[in-house]
Amino acid sequence: MPVKMPAPGDLEPIETASADELQALQLQRLKATLQHAYDNVPHYKAAFDAKGVHPSDCHSLADLARFPFTTKKDLRDNYPFGLFAVPREQVVRVHASSGTTGKPTVVGYTQQDIDTWADLVARSIRAAGGRPGDMVHVAYGYGLFTGGLGAHYGAERLGCTVVPMSGGQTEKQVQLITDFRPDIIMVTPSYMQVIVEEMKRQGLDPAASSLKVGIFGAEPWTEAMRRDIEASAGLSAVDIYGLSEVMGPGVASECIETQDGPVIWEDHFYPEIIDPETGEVLPDGSEGELVFTTLTKQALPVIRYRTRDLTRLLPPTARSMRRMGKIVGRSDDMLIIRGVNLFPTQVEELVLAHGQLGGQYQLVVTREGTLDEVEVRCEMLPEADASEANCQAVARQLQQRIKTLIGVSTRVNVGLPGSIERTLVGKARRVIDRRGR
Repeated sequence: MPVKMPAPGDLEPIETASADELQALQLQRLKATLQHAYDNVPHYKAAFDAKGVHPSDCHSLADLARFPFTTKKDLRDNYPFGLFAVPREQVVRVHASSGTTGKPTVVGYTQQDIDTWADLVARSIRAAGGRPGDMVHVAYGYGLFTGGLGAHYGAERLGCTVVPMSGGQTEKQVQLITDFRPDIIMVTPSYMQVIVEEMKRQGLDPAASSLKVGIFGAEPWTEAMRRDIEASAGLSAVDIYGLSEVMGPGVASECIETQDGPVIWEDHFYPEIIDPETGEVLPDGSEGELVFTTLTKQALPVIRYRTRDLTRLLPPTARSMRRMGKIVGRSDDMLIIRGVNLFPTQVEELVLAHGQLGGQYQLVVTREGTLDEVEVRCEMLPEADASEANCQAVARQLQQRIKTLIGVSTRVNVGLPGSIERTLVGKARRVIDRRGR
Protein backbone atom coordinates (compact mmCIF):
# COMPACT_ATOMS: atom_id res chain seq x y z
CA MET A 1 0.00 0.00 0.00
CA PRO A 2 1.65 3.30 -1.03
CA VAL A 3 2.44 5.75 1.76
CA LYS A 4 0.57 9.03 1.55
CA MET A 5 3.27 11.68 1.60
CA PRO A 6 2.72 15.23 2.89
CA ALA A 7 2.61 17.95 0.27
CA PRO A 8 6.11 19.39 -0.37
CA GLY A 9 4.90 22.82 0.66
CA ASP A 10 4.20 21.46 4.15
CA LEU A 11 7.89 20.66 4.67
CA GLU A 12 11.12 22.63 4.85
CA PRO A 13 12.91 22.54 1.47
CA ILE A 14 15.80 20.51 2.92
CA GLU A 15 13.37 17.73 3.88
CA THR A 16 12.72 17.05 0.20
CA ALA A 17 16.13 18.03 -1.18
CA SER A 18 18.05 15.79 -3.57
CA ALA A 19 20.94 13.68 -2.26
CA ASP A 20 23.41 15.96 -4.07
CA GLU A 21 21.93 19.10 -2.51
CA LEU A 22 21.98 17.57 0.97
CA GLN A 23 25.55 16.29 0.66
CA ALA A 24 26.81 19.63 -0.65
CA LEU A 25 25.32 21.37 2.40
CA GLN A 26 26.74 18.73 4.72
CA LEU A 27 30.25 19.09 3.30
CA GLN A 28 30.14 22.89 3.54
CA ARG A 29 29.01 22.74 7.16
CA LEU A 30 31.42 19.89 8.03
CA LYS A 31 34.44 21.86 6.84
CA ALA A 32 33.35 24.88 8.87
CA THR A 33 32.75 22.75 11.99
CA LEU A 34 36.14 21.04 11.80
CA GLN A 35 37.85 24.42 11.48
CA HIS A 36 35.76 25.90 14.31
CA ALA A 37 36.67 23.02 16.63
CA TYR A 38 40.35 23.09 15.68
CA ASP A 39 40.69 26.83 16.13
CA ASN A 40 38.77 27.18 19.39
CA VAL A 41 38.99 23.91 21.39
CA PRO A 42 42.47 22.92 22.62
CA HIS A 43 41.37 19.29 22.96
CA TYR A 44 40.46 19.06 19.29
CA LYS A 45 43.61 20.81 18.13
CA ALA A 46 45.70 18.32 20.12
CA ALA A 47 43.62 15.33 18.97
CA PHE A 48 43.75 16.35 15.29
CA ASP A 49 47.49 17.02 15.47
CA ALA A 50 48.10 13.68 17.18
CA LYS A 51 46.21 11.93 14.38
CA GLY A 52 48.10 13.89 11.73
CA VAL A 53 45.01 15.51 10.24
CA HIS A 54 43.99 19.12 9.67
CA PRO A 55 40.58 20.60 8.80
CA SER A 56 41.97 21.43 5.35
CA ASP A 57 42.34 17.67 4.72
CA CYS A 58 38.55 17.30 4.52
CA HIS A 59 37.66 17.36 0.82
CA SER A 60 34.72 14.94 0.92
CA LEU A 61 32.32 13.51 3.49
CA ALA A 62 34.30 10.25 3.39
CA ASP A 63 37.37 12.13 4.66
CA LEU A 64 35.68 12.49 8.04
CA ALA A 65 36.79 8.90 8.77
CA ARG A 66 40.39 10.20 9.04
CA PHE A 67 39.54 12.35 12.08
CA PRO A 68 39.62 11.16 15.72
CA PHE A 69 36.61 10.06 17.73
CA THR A 70 35.18 11.91 20.70
CA THR A 71 34.04 9.87 23.71
CA LYS A 72 32.18 10.57 26.92
CA LYS A 73 35.54 10.32 28.69
CA ASP A 74 36.78 13.29 26.67
CA LEU A 75 33.86 15.34 27.95
CA ARG A 76 34.51 14.27 31.53
CA ASP A 77 38.25 14.90 31.23
CA ASN A 78 37.49 18.47 30.11
CA TYR A 79 34.87 19.07 32.83
CA PRO A 80 33.21 21.48 33.11
CA PHE A 81 33.74 23.89 30.20
CA GLY A 82 36.95 22.73 28.50
CA LEU A 83 35.26 21.69 25.24
CA PHE A 84 33.39 24.95 24.74
CA ALA A 85 34.33 26.61 21.44
CA VAL A 86 33.03 30.05 22.42
CA PRO A 87 33.73 32.22 25.47
CA ARG A 88 31.67 31.05 28.44
CA GLU A 89 29.93 34.44 28.47
CA GLN A 90 28.36 33.59 25.09
CA VAL A 91 26.83 30.40 26.48
CA VAL A 92 23.21 31.12 27.39
CA ARG A 93 22.41 27.70 28.87
CA VAL A 94 24.14 24.59 30.17
CA HIS A 95 22.74 21.09 30.57
CA ALA A 96 24.44 18.10 32.12
CA SER A 97 24.08 14.36 32.52
CA SER A 98 23.31 12.84 35.91
CA GLY A 99 26.94 11.86 36.45
CA THR A 100 25.98 8.56 38.09
CA THR A 101 29.16 6.87 36.85
CA GLY A 102 31.54 9.79 37.44
CA LYS A 103 31.61 13.50 36.71
CA PRO A 104 28.61 14.70 34.72
CA THR A 105 29.06 15.55 31.07
CA VAL A 106 28.38 19.26 30.62
CA VAL A 107 27.05 20.74 27.38
CA GLY A 108 26.54 24.37 26.46
CA TYR A 109 24.40 26.30 24.00
CA THR A 110 24.65 29.73 22.42
CA GLN A 111 21.42 31.53 21.60
CA GLN A 112 21.76 30.29 18.02
CA ASP A 113 22.19 26.74 19.31
CA ILE A 114 18.99 27.09 21.36
CA ASP A 115 17.15 28.42 18.31
CA THR A 116 18.43 25.54 16.14
CA TRP A 117 17.38 23.03 18.79
CA ALA A 118 13.89 24.52 19.03
CA ASP A 119 13.57 24.47 15.24
CA LEU A 120 14.56 20.79 15.07
CA VAL A 121 12.24 19.68 17.86
CA ALA A 122 9.45 21.63 16.14
CA ARG A 123 10.33 19.79 12.92
CA SER A 124 10.22 16.52 14.86
CA ILE A 125 6.81 17.22 16.40
CA ARG A 126 5.47 18.19 13.00
CA ALA A 127 6.84 14.95 11.54
CA ALA A 128 4.92 13.14 14.29
CA GLY A 129 1.70 14.80 13.14
CA GLY A 130 1.67 17.80 15.46
CA ARG A 131 0.37 21.12 14.18
CA PRO A 132 0.14 24.68 15.52
CA GLY A 133 -2.58 24.90 18.15
CA ASP A 134 -2.22 21.31 19.35
CA MET A 135 -1.81 20.85 23.09
CA VAL A 136 1.39 19.02 24.07
CA HIS A 137 1.72 17.42 27.50
CA VAL A 138 5.45 17.29 28.34
CA ALA A 139 6.23 14.62 30.94
CA TYR A 140 9.96 14.48 30.33
CA GLY A 141 11.95 15.73 33.30
CA TYR A 142 12.87 19.41 33.38
CA GLY A 143 16.18 20.70 34.71
CA LEU A 144 19.70 19.63 33.74
CA PHE A 145 18.24 16.71 31.74
CA THR A 146 17.67 17.95 28.18
CA GLY A 147 14.33 16.21 27.65
CA GLY A 148 11.85 18.58 29.24
CA LEU A 149 13.17 21.93 28.06
CA GLY A 150 14.07 20.53 24.64
CA ALA A 151 10.52 19.30 24.09
CA HIS A 152 9.07 22.48 25.59
CA TYR A 153 10.92 24.96 23.38
CA GLY A 154 10.27 22.88 20.27
CA ALA A 155 6.54 22.61 20.93
CA GLU A 156 6.30 26.35 21.53
CA ARG A 157 8.31 27.02 18.36
CA LEU A 158 5.76 24.98 16.37
CA GLY A 159 2.95 27.06 17.89
CA CYS A 160 1.55 24.44 20.23
CA THR A 161 0.07 24.90 23.68
CA VAL A 162 2.52 23.39 26.17
CA VAL A 163 1.64 21.74 29.47
CA PRO A 164 5.05 21.68 31.27
CA MET A 165 4.18 18.85 33.66
CA SER A 166 7.66 17.26 33.98
CA GLY A 167 7.98 13.76 35.45
CA GLY A 168 6.47 12.24 38.56
CA GLN A 169 3.14 12.97 40.31
CA THR A 170 1.49 10.27 38.24
CA GLU A 171 -1.99 10.87 39.66
CA LYS A 172 -1.73 14.52 38.70
CA GLN A 173 -0.46 13.53 35.23
CA VAL A 174 -3.67 11.58 34.72
CA GLN A 175 -5.82 14.40 36.12
CA LEU A 176 -4.34 16.97 33.74
CA ILE A 177 -4.57 14.63 30.74
CA THR A 178 -8.23 14.03 31.62
CA ASP A 179 -9.08 17.68 32.28
CA PHE A 180 -6.91 19.53 29.72
CA ARG A 181 -7.41 16.98 26.91
CA PRO A 182 -3.98 17.30 25.24
CA ASP A 183 -3.42 15.95 21.73
CA ILE A 184 0.20 14.84 22.15
CA ILE A 185 2.30 13.49 25.01
CA MET A 186 6.10 13.60 25.09
CA VAL A 187 7.54 11.18 27.65
CA THR A 188 9.74 8.11 28.07
CA PRO A 189 7.96 4.95 26.90
CA SER A 190 8.46 3.25 30.27
CA TYR A 191 6.79 6.15 32.09
CA MET A 192 3.94 6.10 29.57
CA GLN A 193 3.32 2.53 30.74
CA VAL A 194 3.13 3.85 34.31
CA ILE A 195 0.61 6.54 33.26
CA VAL A 196 -1.51 3.89 31.53
CA GLU A 197 -1.44 1.75 34.69
CA GLU A 198 -2.54 4.72 36.79
CA MET A 199 -5.41 5.45 34.41
CA LYS A 200 -6.60 1.87 34.76
CA ARG A 201 -6.23 2.05 38.56
CA GLN A 202 -8.53 5.08 38.55
CA GLY A 203 -11.09 3.19 36.49
CA LEU A 204 -10.38 5.16 33.32
CA ASP A 205 -9.97 3.68 29.84
CA PRO A 206 -6.55 4.88 28.56
CA ALA A 207 -7.65 4.31 24.97
CA ALA A 208 -10.52 6.78 25.47
CA SER A 209 -8.24 9.69 26.42
CA SER A 210 -7.74 12.69 24.15
CA LEU A 211 -4.17 11.67 23.31
CA LYS A 212 -3.64 10.95 19.63
CA VAL A 213 0.16 10.78 19.44
CA GLY A 214 2.89 9.80 21.86
CA ILE A 215 6.41 11.02 21.08
CA PHE A 216 8.63 8.65 23.05
CA GLY A 217 12.37 8.75 23.58
CA ALA A 218 15.29 8.95 26.05
CA GLU A 219 15.60 5.16 26.30
CA PRO A 220 15.70 2.20 23.89
CA TRP A 221 12.30 0.63 23.24
CA THR A 222 11.17 -2.16 21.01
CA GLU A 223 8.49 -2.67 18.38
CA ALA A 224 6.77 -4.92 20.92
CA MET A 225 6.55 -2.01 23.36
CA ARG A 226 5.24 0.22 20.56
CA ARG A 227 2.43 -2.25 19.86
CA ASP A 228 1.70 -2.62 23.58
CA ILE A 229 1.46 1.14 24.19
CA GLU A 230 -0.55 1.80 21.02
CA ALA A 231 -3.04 -0.92 21.95
CA SER A 232 -3.41 0.09 25.60
CA ALA A 233 -3.34 3.90 25.16
CA GLY A 234 -5.16 4.15 21.83
CA LEU A 235 -2.59 6.44 20.20
CA SER A 236 0.12 6.40 17.56
CA ALA A 237 3.57 5.94 19.09
CA VAL A 238 6.54 7.55 17.36
CA ASP A 239 10.21 7.48 18.26
CA ILE A 240 12.29 10.59 18.92
CA TYR A 241 16.04 10.26 19.39
CA GLY A 242 18.62 12.52 20.91
CA LEU A 243 21.44 12.75 23.40
CA SER A 244 22.65 15.73 25.33
CA GLU A 245 26.23 15.51 24.07
CA VAL A 246 25.00 16.05 20.51
CA MET A 247 22.05 18.37 21.23
CA GLY A 248 19.21 16.72 23.15
CA PRO A 249 15.91 15.35 21.83
CA GLY A 250 15.34 16.07 18.14
CA VAL A 251 18.53 14.72 16.59
CA ALA A 252 16.26 12.28 14.76
CA SER A 253 12.54 11.66 14.80
CA GLU A 254 10.02 9.33 13.25
CA CYS A 255 7.39 10.38 10.73
CA ILE A 256 3.78 9.56 11.56
CA GLU A 257 2.96 8.50 7.99
CA THR A 258 5.55 5.72 7.92
CA GLN A 259 6.61 4.91 11.52
CA ASP A 260 9.64 3.18 10.04
CA GLY A 261 12.47 4.55 12.17
CA PRO A 262 13.61 8.04 13.17
CA VAL A 263 14.75 10.30 10.32
CA ILE A 264 18.16 11.75 11.17
CA TRP A 265 18.13 15.50 10.56
CA GLU A 266 21.25 15.21 8.47
CA ASP A 267 21.46 18.90 7.66
CA HIS A 268 22.61 19.36 11.28
CA PHE A 269 24.09 15.99 12.31
CA TYR A 270 26.27 13.75 10.17
CA PRO A 271 25.89 10.05 11.09
CA GLU A 272 28.30 7.16 10.72
CA ILE A 273 28.06 3.51 11.74
CA ILE A 274 31.29 1.96 12.96
CA ASP A 275 32.49 -1.41 14.15
CA PRO A 276 32.56 -0.83 17.94
CA GLU A 277 35.71 -2.95 18.26
CA THR A 278 37.84 -1.65 15.39
CA GLY A 279 36.36 1.81 14.74
CA GLU A 280 36.06 0.99 11.02
CA VAL A 281 33.26 2.79 9.19
CA LEU A 282 30.62 0.30 8.01
CA PRO A 283 28.34 0.64 4.97
CA ASP A 284 24.72 1.70 5.34
CA GLY A 285 22.55 -1.22 6.44
CA SER A 286 25.25 -2.74 8.65
CA GLU A 287 24.63 -2.96 12.37
CA GLY A 288 27.18 -1.17 14.53
CA GLU A 289 27.77 1.78 16.82
CA LEU A 290 26.22 5.11 15.90
CA VAL A 291 28.62 8.06 15.64
CA PHE A 292 27.60 11.71 15.20
CA THR A 293 29.39 14.85 14.08
CA THR A 294 27.50 18.09 14.67
CA LEU A 295 27.37 20.39 11.64
CA THR A 296 25.95 23.64 13.05
CA LYS A 297 26.64 23.77 16.80
CA GLN A 298 28.55 26.80 18.04
CA ALA A 299 29.15 26.35 21.78
CA LEU A 300 29.97 22.64 21.80
CA PRO A 301 30.82 21.18 18.39
CA VAL A 302 31.42 17.44 18.67
CA ILE A 303 33.49 15.51 16.15
CA ARG A 304 32.71 11.83 15.62
CA TYR A 305 31.02 11.35 19.00
CA ARG A 306 30.68 7.68 19.91
CA THR A 307 27.12 7.33 21.19
CA ARG A 308 27.51 3.62 22.17
CA ASP A 309 24.03 3.09 20.69
CA LEU A 310 23.88 0.05 18.41
CA THR A 311 21.74 0.46 15.29
CA ARG A 312 22.02 0.77 11.51
CA LEU A 313 21.46 3.45 8.88
CA LEU A 314 18.49 2.91 6.55
CA PRO A 315 17.65 4.59 3.24
CA PRO A 316 15.30 7.61 3.11
CA THR A 317 11.53 7.11 2.85
CA ALA A 318 9.27 9.92 4.10
CA ARG A 319 12.05 12.52 3.99
CA SER A 320 15.21 13.01 1.95
CA MET A 321 17.43 11.97 4.85
CA ARG A 322 18.48 8.58 6.13
CA ARG A 323 16.73 6.83 8.98
CA MET A 324 18.12 4.91 11.93
CA GLY A 325 16.84 1.48 12.86
CA LYS A 326 15.56 0.68 16.33
CA ILE A 327 18.40 0.79 18.84
CA VAL A 328 19.08 -2.84 19.74
CA GLY A 329 21.10 -1.85 22.80
CA ARG A 330 24.21 0.00 23.85
CA SER A 331 27.69 -1.35 23.43
CA ASP A 332 28.37 -0.41 27.05
CA ASP A 333 25.05 -1.94 28.27
CA MET A 334 25.56 -5.26 26.53
CA LEU A 335 25.82 -8.10 29.02
CA ILE A 336 28.09 -11.00 28.20
CA ILE A 337 26.71 -13.98 30.08
CA ARG A 338 28.88 -17.09 29.80
CA GLY A 339 30.02 -16.03 26.35
CA VAL A 340 26.59 -15.01 25.02
CA ASN A 341 25.76 -11.36 24.23
CA LEU A 342 22.55 -10.26 25.92
CA PHE A 343 20.75 -6.93 25.51
CA PRO A 344 17.85 -5.93 27.80
CA THR A 345 15.68 -5.18 24.75
CA GLN A 346 15.88 -8.85 23.71
CA VAL A 347 14.26 -9.84 26.99
CA GLU A 348 11.71 -7.02 26.64
CA GLU A 349 10.49 -8.48 23.33
CA LEU A 350 9.86 -11.87 24.95
CA VAL A 351 8.19 -10.41 28.05
CA LEU A 352 5.76 -8.35 26.00
CA ALA A 353 5.05 -11.23 23.64
CA HIS A 354 3.92 -13.55 26.42
CA GLY A 355 0.36 -12.31 26.87
CA GLN A 356 0.07 -12.63 30.65
CA LEU A 357 3.02 -10.41 31.55
CA GLY A 358 3.11 -6.63 31.91
CA GLY A 359 5.75 -4.48 30.24
CA GLN A 360 7.84 -3.86 33.36
CA TYR A 361 10.96 -5.99 33.85
CA GLN A 362 14.45 -5.96 35.34
CA LEU A 363 17.61 -7.99 34.87
CA VAL A 364 19.63 -8.62 38.04
CA VAL A 365 23.20 -9.73 37.31
CA THR A 366 25.27 -11.43 40.00
CA ARG A 367 28.45 -13.49 40.00
CA GLU A 368 28.66 -16.94 41.55
CA GLY A 369 32.37 -17.75 41.75
CA THR A 370 33.64 -17.05 38.25
CA LEU A 371 30.28 -17.37 36.49
CA ASP A 372 27.72 -14.63 35.88
CA GLU A 373 24.10 -15.33 36.73
CA VAL A 374 21.03 -13.45 35.48
CA GLU A 375 17.69 -13.21 37.22
CA VAL A 376 14.82 -11.87 35.11
CA ARG A 377 12.18 -10.11 37.20
CA CYS A 378 8.80 -9.38 35.66
CA GLU A 379 5.19 -9.23 36.76
CA MET A 380 1.73 -10.44 35.82
CA LEU A 381 -0.84 -8.22 34.15
CA PRO A 382 -3.59 -7.09 36.56
CA GLU A 383 -6.17 -9.11 34.64
CA ALA A 384 -4.09 -12.31 34.55
CA ASP A 385 -4.24 -15.23 36.98
CA ALA A 386 -1.66 -14.26 39.60
CA SER A 387 -1.86 -17.47 41.62
CA GLU A 388 1.45 -18.89 42.76
CA ALA A 389 1.04 -21.91 40.49
CA ASN A 390 0.37 -19.82 37.39
CA CYS A 391 3.22 -17.39 38.16
CA GLN A 392 5.58 -20.34 38.38
CA ALA A 393 4.24 -21.78 35.13
CA VAL A 394 4.68 -18.45 33.33
CA ALA A 395 8.21 -18.17 34.76
CA ARG A 396 9.10 -21.57 33.36
CA GLN A 397 7.68 -20.64 29.94
CA LEU A 398 9.66 -17.39 29.79
CA GLN A 399 12.82 -19.07 31.04
CA GLN A 400 12.55 -21.64 28.26
CA ARG A 401 11.95 -19.03 25.56
CA ILE A 402 14.95 -16.96 26.70
CA LYS A 403 17.12 -20.06 26.60
CA THR A 404 15.80 -21.14 23.18
CA LEU A 405 15.77 -17.76 21.42
CA ILE A 406 18.65 -15.92 23.09
CA GLY A 407 20.78 -18.81 24.29
CA VAL A 408 21.18 -17.68 27.90
CA SER A 409 20.22 -19.64 31.00
CA THR A 410 18.39 -17.44 33.49
CA ARG A 411 16.34 -17.57 36.66
CA VAL A 412 12.91 -16.03 36.12
CA ASN A 413 10.88 -14.54 38.94
CA VAL A 414 7.30 -13.56 38.07
CA GLY A 415 5.72 -11.30 40.69
CA LEU A 416 2.35 -9.73 41.32
CA PRO A 417 1.20 -6.64 39.40
CA GLY A 418 3.11 -3.57 40.63
CA SER A 419 6.01 -5.53 42.13
CA ILE A 420 8.65 -4.03 39.79
CA GLU A 421 9.87 -0.55 40.73
CA ARG A 422 8.44 2.16 38.49
CA THR A 423 10.34 5.03 36.93
CA LEU A 424 8.68 8.30 37.90
CA VAL A 425 11.27 10.63 36.40
CA GLY A 426 13.67 9.85 33.57
CA LYS A 427 14.62 6.42 32.32
CA ALA A 428 13.62 2.99 33.54
CA ARG A 429 16.22 1.00 35.49
CA ARG A 430 16.34 -2.19 33.47
CA VAL A 431 19.66 -3.67 34.67
CA ILE A 432 20.83 -4.07 38.27
CA ASP A 433 24.46 -5.18 38.18
CA ARG A 434 25.60 -6.65 41.47
CA ARG A 435 28.84 -8.18 40.26
CA GLY A 436 31.92 -7.32 42.25
CA ARG A 437 30.04 -5.96 45.25
